[in-house]
Amino acid sequence: MRILLIEDEDAVAMPLVDALSRRGLTVDRARTSEEAEAYLEAIDYAAVLLDLGLPDEDGISLLMRMRARGDARPVLVLTARGSIDARILGLNEGADEYMVKPFDVDELYARLHAILRRRDGYVGKSLRCGALEFDVETRMAYVESQALSLSVRETELLELLLRRAGKVVPKRIVEDQLFGLDGDLGSNAVEVYVHRLRKRLEDSATRVRIETVRGVGYMIVPVA
Repeated sequence: MRILLIEDEDAVAMPLVDALSRRGLTVDRARTSEEAEAYLEAIDYAAVLLDLGLPDEDGISLLMRMRARGDARPVLVLTARGSIDARILGLNEGADEYMVKPFDVDELYARLHAILRRRDGYVGKSLRCGALEFDVETRMAYVESQALSLSVRETELLELLLRRAGKVVPKRIVEDQLFGLDGDLGSNAVEVYVHRLRKRLEDSATRVRIETVRGVGYMIVPVA
């Protein structure tokens, strides 16, 4: 699961990125509102962690723009502003949760999972296609209760395709999700991982296949 942390202070951001990464999340970090907008445009994040005291503008302004353009991604505000009025403003402008610094990382992680369960079902849900089942919480894939051995990026690719089963996932989104904006991306890196995952699925008799839509992207479909 990939999330975006919008936080300018290294003393807050770096330990938080490390703590969430150790809990199995992929975390990108933006330091300004402008940088955050670029990340939000490029990558399909599961959720956003938003500091309000950004150097280029108030985080509330960014939150308001997201909601005004129909961006429904869950947003959890992390801020030093703890007054009742500040909390009400943040929630009224579209925040799904509001936590005051300093906070406990375990509580943050629990609240993030609760948001995702309520909003989009990213947590505590199985994705299915043919005989293939993917447990979102454990990030394990199974065929007839037998676990598949997949690399981290193969797992990310499989989840991305299963969330849009039967629909084409543009290659650009695959690149962003697998490698991020700063990833080391070779000219045929996506094709390599698609080929590897396709071969593993074929060898495991999952009764699904990954189709390449030339010039567009990839799609996972059940095989009759």
